[in-house]
Amino acid sequence: MPNLPDVVLWSIPAFVLLTVVELVSYRFHPDEEEQGYAARDTGTSLGMGLGSLLFDAGWKIPILAVYSALYELTPLRVPVLWWTVPLMLLAQDFCYYWAHRGHHVIRILWACHVVHHSSRHYNLSTALRQPWTGATSWVFYLPMIAAGVHPAALAFCSSVNLVYQFWIHTERIDRLPRPVEFLFNTPSHHRVHHASQGGYLDRNFGGILIVFDRLFGSFTPETTRPVYGLTKNLDTYNPLRVATHEYVSIARDLAGAAGWGDRVRHLIKGPGWQPGTADRPEGTPA
Repeated sequence: MPNLPDVVLWSIPAFVLLTVVELVSYRFHPDEEEQGYAARDTGTSLGMGLGSLLFDAGWKIPILAVYSALYELTPLRVPVLWWTVPLMLLAQDFCYYWAHRGHHVIRILWACHVVHHSSRHYNLSTALRQPWTGATSWVFYLPMIAAGVHPAALAFCSSVNLVYQFWIHTERIDRLPRPVEFLFNTPSHHRVHHASQGGYLDRNFGGILIVFDRLFGSFTPETTRPVYGLTKNLDTYNPLRVATHEYVSIARDLAGAAGWGDRVRHLIKGPGWQPGTADRPEGTPA
């Protein structure tokens, strides 16, 4: 098994330090147009993050079992070398793009991912607002395992992707130099992704790179100031309700559906779909 570092574990001190620095920066350099921090919102984000660590430990067991079985079945092997690691990171970022996009347009997947978008604030603590039902993305990475990438190498690449995205959850950084903005996901690009305006919805799905959004038509630059949160915002800071509210809504819709066809559509159509309505194109309000 490849001996790779636990990137997330090593990054926790930096997460804490940078969050404190950003929090203090709002006290000494406030900006009336920026959301900043709110105690209850930040507490919810931290609670969601801690809960995610706990639940993810459980979800990883069956996922690792599937990955390991597939890895043993495939005859292919990708060695962990100085030149293969960047290629694996690129492949993981490509798979992440499609996983992320799928979690915005398939409702049962959105029920997991909606947690991350539920804050009306946008700061480094928002990056920690993670779902407790994170076993919805693993299928998108099966091609990498089938191609011979060791599950531990995939876990390393996923950790790098997650750690990278921490710093882009901020309003304190404006646009970066043009070559950086063209290639990489930046705070400006990710602010668009977290916005709730119609023209910004379902855009900029990239993890580390923004080039896949440019290639597949989901890129939108930041022009007007984003309004963060959901098209229908939550009225609670209770972490349990934040984690489960969309699943409750799905259960309610399934119970009231007229038939099995509508029940299936409630699961696989986009957020906001109801019988008698057209499919919601990406980028339009739910």
